[in-house]
Amino acid sequence: MLTETRSLEEHLRAARIAGAVNTSRQFNLYHARGFAAGDPGYQFGLPPREPWSYERVVALLVERVGIDPDLSRETGPDTIDPALTVAGLARMRARLARAAAGRERVLVATGHPTGVLDIHLALAFALRAAGATVLTPAAGVEFDVPPAYSESRPRMQLLYVGGVAVCGNLYALHHSHTSVGMDLMLAALDEPPDLVIADHGFAGAAARAGLDVACFADCNDPALVVGEAEGRIGVTVPLDDNVLPHLYEPVVTHLLAGWAG
Repeated sequence: MLTETRSLEEHLRAARIAGAVNTSRQFNLYHARGFAAGDPGYQFGLPPREPWSYERVVALLVERVGIDPDLSRETGPDTIDPALTVAGLARMRARLARAAAGRERVLVATGHPTGVLDIHLALAFALRAAGATVLTPAAGVEFDVPPAYSESRPRMQLLYVGGVAVCGNLYALHHSHTSVGMDLMLAALDEPPDLVIADHGFAGAAARAGLDVACFADCNDPALVVGEAEGRIGVTVPLDDNVLPHLYEPVVTHLLAGWAG
């Protein structure tokens, strides 16, 4: 197990999924400031239950993600601790195994049209193969994106690719932080899912609804890290969420080990 962990950590560093990542220090601190200021565009649909100062948000990101603690450094790339990523993956794997064993009802969703979409697709396939029900509510529904999210497309459509909810339209998938898609999905269900596997606003809205959430969070996604710290998100895995999709293959292998056929 120790050898496997070291091998995965080495891959995470080499692929820049963790270690020295491509996510910029400037964006990390900018997002932390926006979240601390109460800007809904950085809350992912999950406003915190208590006040979080900028310094407190950064300290939490240092503790749970592994970013650079030096507040005076505001340029260059930032860091994610590979050991924290591996620990988060272990907790997520345990939750996935329970979902598979219990044949739970699961929602899988991502705001990434590339990157971690590859992980979500593999998890949706494996959960279905294990007998879990992967739900696809509100497929094709169009919605307006609130201006607070400052996204390039003010109107999107909820689509499913391989059982994974994504934002897009008839011609393309789009990167998105909005929580509206998950709100629509939950409103279309007669009963809530047992588990939500997601990121960005999909994860935030599910946590706001009181659901069991396992999610991925980049080092510039403070809302999800705070959500876990406040006990509203069950598992948050820190990683760079937008490297080349094939680089996540060892991550997928690690998540499926021990429960997927």
